[in-house]
Amino acid sequence: MEKHGKSLSEINVTPLVDVMLVLLIIFMVVAPMMHRGIDVNLPETKTAMGVDEARIVLTIDREDRIYINDRSVHIKLLKERILELLGRDSRETIFLKADRKIPYGKVLQVMDIIRETGIENISMVTNPIHEKEGRR
Repeated sequence: MEKHGKSLSEINVTPLVDVMLVLLIIFMVVAPMMHRGIDVNLPETKTAMGVDEARIVLTIDREDRIYINDRSVHIKLLKERILELLGRDSRETIFLKADRKIPYGKVLQVMDIIRETGIENISMVTNPIHEKEGRR
C-alpha cells in the first residue's frame, strides 16, 4: 500500500484580507478629498450668512468659467440652462459666487443674464470676516 501525501486544497485568505483592509483604509482617507467643488476665493464681508439648504448656486471661478451647481456652462447657454432648471418660477433665489479676482463688469453681465430669465432674487455669496486681535 502506497502512501501519498495529502494535498492542500484550501486557499489561504489571510493575505487577501490584509490587502483588502489596506485598500479600504486608503479609500476612506482619499474619498473625502476627491470632491472639492469649485475653487473660488470669495470676498469677505461682516454680514455674510451661510447657505443651509440645497439651492441653485451659480459660480464664476478665477478663470471666468461659469458653473451652475458644479456643472460647467458656457455664458451663451446660461439663460437657457437657468430656464431649464427653474422653468418660469421667478420667485426662486439664485446664489451667485464670484471669485474676488473677477472683474466687476463680468459679475454684472452674469447678473443681467439671470435677470433676463425673470429672476429678481440674486444673493451674493461671501465669506465672513474673521476679526484678528490687534488688527485696527
